[in-house]
Amino acid sequence: MEIAEVVSKRSTCLRRKVGAVLVKDRQILATGYNGTPKGLPHCEVVGCLREKLHVPSGQNHELCRGIHAEQNAVIQAAVNGVSTLGATLYCTHQPCVVCSKILINAGIKRIVYANPYPDKLAQEMLHADTSLELEEFHKK
Repeated sequence: MEIAEVVSKRSTCLRRKVGAVLVKDRQILATGYNGTPKGLPHCEVVGCLREKLHVPSGQNHELCRGIHAEQNAVIQAAVNGVSTLGATLYCTHQPCVVCSKILINAGIKRIVYANPYPDKLAQEMLHADTSLELEEFHKK
């Protein structure tokens, strides 16, 4: 989880800094953090549309210019030809519904998150998938 926290520091999101690490057999497969797509101006430069429109956290994800950390980790694995089947995702925050669907289809077997996220549909979906372990991380 510590590595996910370090990765989150690269985030350019004004609302929430999120980091994700995909791991399999004790090897890091890929990392990701939330921010705008490659080549586009960062929210730090152009502002946050969700903030301007007062969109509550966990709602209307389509209004975000950024790509979520979990999505970026899966994308980085795919770009580099690395299979995510059976991997564990360590993430600073619980995945939203969009990321949950991606993680399920990417074959992730376990998700460990440090901070809950207010997305009831994502929680229902992740708990309904019996092939997926969902675990809240607690610092010791």
